[in-house]
Amino acid sequence: MILTMGHFTPPKLLLALCLLFPIAASFSTSNDGKTYIIHMDKTGMPSTFSTQHDWYVSTLSSLSSADDIPPIHLYSYKHVMDGFSAVLSQTHLDQLESLPGHVATFPESIGHLHTTHTPKFLGLNKRAGAWPAGKFGDDVIIGVLDTGIWPESESFNDKNMPPVPQRWRGICETGTEFNTSHCNKKLIGARKFSQGMKQVGLNISSTDDYDSPRDYMGHGSHTSSTAGGSPVQHADYFGYAKGTATGMAPLARIAMYKVIFYSGDSDGYDAAATDTLAGMDQAIEDGVDIMSLSLGFFETPFYENPIAIGAFAALKKGIFVTCSAGNSGPHGYTMLNGAPWLTTIGAGTIDRQFGAEVTLGNGSIIVTGTSIYPENLFISRVPVYFGLGNRSKEVCDWNSLDPKDVAGKFLFCDYDDESSQFRQMSENDRYGLDIAGATGAIFSEDDAEFLHPDYFYMPIVIVSTKDGNLLKNYIMNTTNATVSVKFGLTLLGTKPAPKVAYFSSRGPDRRSPWTLKPDILAPGYHILAAWVPNRGFAPIREDDYLLTDYALVSGTSMSCPHVAGIAALLKAAHRDWSPAAIRSALMTTADVMDNANGRIIDMTTEVAGTPLDFGAGHVNPNKAMDPGLVYDIVAEDYINYLCAMNYTSQQVQIITGTSNLTCQYASLDLNYPSFLVLLNNTNTSTTTFKRVLTNVADNSSVYRAVISAPQGMTALVQPTTLTFSGKNSKAEFNMTVEIDLEAASVTPQSDYFGNYGFLSWYEVNGRHVVRSPVVSAIASPKT
Repeated sequence: MILTMGHFTPPKLLLALCLLFPIAASFSTSNDGKTYIIHMDKTGMPSTFSTQHDWYVSTLSSLSSADDIPPIHLYSYKHVMDGFSAVLSQTHLDQLESLPGHVATFPESIGHLHTTHTPKFLGLNKRAGAWPAGKFGDDVIIGVLDTGIWPESESFNDKNMPPVPQRWRGICETGTEFNTSHCNKKLIGARKFSQGMKQVGLNISSTDDYDSPRDYMGHGSHTSSTAGGSPVQHADYFGYAKGTATGMAPLARIAMYKVIFYSGDSDGYDAAATDTLAGMDQAIEDGVDIMSLSLGFFETPFYENPIAIGAFAALKKGIFVTCSAGNSGPHGYTMLNGAPWLTTIGAGTIDRQFGAEVTLGNGSIIVTGTSIYPENLFISRVPVYFGLGNRSKEVCDWNSLDPKDVAGKFLFCDYDDESSQFRQMSENDRYGLDIAGATGAIFSEDDAEFLHPDYFYMPIVIVSTKDGNLLKNYIMNTTNATVSVKFGLTLLGTKPAPKVAYFSSRGPDRRSPWTLKPDILAPGYHILAAWVPNRGFAPIREDDYLLTDYALVSGTSMSCPHVAGIAALLKAAHRDWSPAAIRSALMTTADVMDNANGRIIDMTTEVAGTPLDFGAGHVNPNKAMDPGLVYDIVAEDYINYLCAMNYTSQQVQIITGTSNLTCQYASLDLNYPSFLVLLNNTNTSTTTFKRVLTNVADNSSVYRAVISAPQGMTALVQPTTLTFSGKNSKAEFNMTVEIDLEAASVTPQSDYFGNYGFLSWYEVNGRHVVRSPVVSAIASPKT
């Protein structure tokens, strides 16, 4: 079993914790008073004070002004920072900054309510579009197979939720630290399946997991809240990504089926195939509408794959099943969960970055770098250390720095074009002595977006090489250069976005290369969602870990539940749609352009990606709600596909539960919303596809075909015009695609990809566009 979450920090001894307190809104008072956040050095607290709070209040009371208006204390902070907030006049401020123990003062800022942040990035709006049209997922049940759930999380509160649907047949099991009272009108079911694990000798850890539906790792709580979590205001990750955390379908119900457990015997999280099948089987029995699996097994024939088998049974009951594609990118043939009856999700970035503001001297140079350091920290005018004249020290090579030289200073580490020094140092037991005595460090390099939160366990900022050169030149030409750093910035609207995440697995699928995978891209990079709050998550300093209710995590595990929640919206609005119709609506309305109006790019190469990276494009919930036409598929079509894969009758029966097969209509040409042409050894091929489109709009309509084909590809559609008499009417067409890369002198971009174009059906005098990618690719020799 492969758990498709990126960059998880294993549990370690918890030595530090962080609790969040509210911060007052910024405002100006009369008599020129303003709100400030004051950072103090707790080592400077006189011994006469028993608490820091008493020290802060006494400090404020010692301040005076000509108008005799005293400062106003707002909050004392105990964990997020050492310091307090207060309303001060300029006179008060001047006095305070000269007192012992003062570190830095920053004016308060006004926060504007916004989500954190994928619903907004996806265009979801309370008043129009997919949310109200899909009733926010009301009456739809999402079954999640994962590591369990933390029921006390605010993401699973049932405030204002209507009664549990009467059709629900599930239960809430009792077990270790879990009982029936933990379920409510949001979390309507919770079960665990661990017998298979135990039978193969993988005993469930009693210290690092629960043999119950309760989540220990955090993964299941994160995915569940992403799909259908209730709105939670003021959620954040140590000050980053502040806003309202909400699931894609906030009124949907959640049922947890815990199938993944930590075993000390294997020293990892595992799911037995028997347990996974049992979980899927129970989910079907209980009456879920959507099934979300952010996990995968190594690619085997479908008749040996528990997810493929369980999902086929689900589709026969009309249950939409979505799975993560895997985190083995950016190379080809790395897909998991490639069965064509699964909707397989790749991961993309969103238009949000986290950072810190770096100021040199008195503001001579101000740049913004990347950082996710988990402490509300402000560094004020600290001396800068740059090992000028010694290249090893200039780039902060491993073991090159003398702790005596860097103690109390902020390092500047120059760019090294041979490798990323930052990541090299992080891979060597983090930083060790190289910056142990330093206040923090600034690294100059252009790979910041590849770094996950674990790397920022010290006050670290990554600046671009362009900005790094500015900083370096200033430091080299300034005597006693100092730096101030403000952490905790969240930058929205960054471009370009989305990008295909570097870890997202790519097609073609090894076992089923005749259908394009992944199907679609969804947010899966630095996603904020619910976490388990009782153990350390965010590393800080040497060996400490901080607690958090909400965590930033990356992986196709995170993109999968986004689509599960969006599918719940579609299901709520279109109860009669099949799983294939829902997938078609998602795919044919997906975006292939980013917010900079260019083709979605690959995060690794920084050039335009291909449908083997992003599938049909990036999910667009509002457009998917009204696709115009869909490519529908029934169970019999998949059976014919399996027959054409040369599976035996017994093997097909294992997958489908269907006996007495004739395979009379065996065909590899599914009625899929995408087209894939497999190339031969000469990079040529001619393939004819047959498709049937179904009108799901209420009115009659006419559509015309438009082909966008690159050099080396020609496509002929017959007929070029389709007429639909009304809702649920159907129309057929054929498309012949000829690929000849040799004659066109087209060099394939890789050893698995040829070229691609699009077939789009445009509604005449209407607004619908039904777009499908047309791709040529080379199948893996291991099919």
